Amino acid sequence: MTTGRAFFKRAPAMLALVCLSAFGQTRVPVTIERYQFSPAELRIRVGDTVVWANHEKRTSHSVLFPAEGGLESDRLFPGEQWSRQFERPGKFEYHCGPHPEMKGVVLVE
Repeated sequence: MTTGRAFFKRAPAMLALVCLSAFGQTRVPVTIERYQFSPAELRIRVGDTVVWANHEKRTSHSVLFPAEGGLESDRLFPGEQWSRQFERPGKFEYHCGPHPEMKGVVLVE
């Protein structure tokens, strides 16, 4: 059960999400922490943007899409983020460049 106080703490974030959705785009966060992408699987719409943010304390990561000619983000150091807008439907599998055991997938509908 959500209390009124908890609702109002989250209200600015929810309002921003609603405003972006009204324009047909949403920014969807992915956290990088403990050598994992979270969530590891996303379902988004065409035109949405995924934002990967490194929350590690000392480790850098990247986001690498091998099926797309090796499209890779710059190295993300702690506190840094990288975003990508998805402009066509499909299944976009990715992993961390330096840590290929870290895997994720973006499903664009």
